Amino acid sequence: MKKYNIWIVWCTWAVWVEMINCLQKLDIPVEELRLWASSRSAGKSVETYLGSIQIQEVNETFFDWLDYALLAAGWDNSKKYAPIAASKWVIVIDNSSAFRYDDSIPLVIPQINSDSIGDAKIIANPNCTTAIAAVALYPIHKKYRIKKLLMSTYQATSWAWAAWMQELETNTKKYFSWEEPVVETFVENIAFNVIPHIDAFQENGYTKEEMKVVWETHKIFWDASIDISCTCVRIPTLRAHSESVILELEEDVDVEDIKQLLSETPGVKLVDNVKDNKYPMPLYASWKYDVEVGRIRKNLVFWNKWLELFISGDQLLRWAALNAVEILQSCINNHK
Repeated sequence: MKKYNIWIVWCTWAVWVEMINCLQKLDIPVEELRLWASSRSAGKSVETYLGSIQIQEVNETFFDWLDYALLAAGWDNSKKYAPIAASKWVIVIDNSSAFRYDDSIPLVIPQINSDSIGDAKIIANPNCTTAIAAVALYPIHKKYRIKKLLMSTYQATSWAWAAWMQELETNTKKYFSWEEPVVETFVENIAFNVIPHIDAFQENGYTKEEMKVVWETHKIFWDASIDISCTCVRIPTLRAHSESVILELEEDVDVEDIKQLLSETPGVKLVDNVKDNKYPMPLYASWKYDVEVGRIRKNLVFWNKWLELFISGDQLLRWAALNAVEILQSCINNHK
């Protein structure tokens, strides 16, 4: 079996730990794994399933002899290093938003549109909010066609930086000690609070996080006709985002058929037994590869063609790590 040289770039982010775990669990054939970061982290050693790996300082010359690069480096670094890698025939899987809205670069969720990868040298990974919803919504769209999508999110503090989770933990402790919270990473204190503000506000009153759901869903589904509105809210949980979704479908809603459809969808786990209080929650969706879907019902206001459901998924996996490694797996399969 052929093995591949794989680099994870900017590996001090929380995402890289999950990426390495996914490489192991998905049995990716790795010849050599290297970790790259800034000068602050260079020289440190990390224990992995492949042994101890020393972090190296990222630079413009290190893409030689490389097959795949997983970038978790942020917009600026992705813009700088991805084209350099691609020019050396390296396949780059990028977690930032740097290339998501470029029509020439595929935006991929393998369960939906792996065939769009083709011979691309740069492949974009969608935003976490979009990725979690899309895995569950696409099979519904294929069969019933979604006309309108209304979404409210409940997003955990574990984005890419461990510091975000640390601030929640620190300020929760301060709350019980009657101390003033320290606000450094969020716009307000996140402990015992919810913040309806994720990313920068746009001219239309929506935040960029909310607009990503619109832009990316249209691109991944190849259907810009879907009307989409989203409100994104940060909540004081450590891991796993949740989403309340209302859909208008072209066909009349058949709840039992949709439950059956989702139960057969790869990457989705149906958790919908209200009699036993079983429904998606961050507590149980955390650390899971599958997105959990439940509370499936006809909408009480609009009824026959309107569906409601609730989704929870571990965004560090479904978006950042697992989806990136599944893209890598698709690339390997395409080039066998």
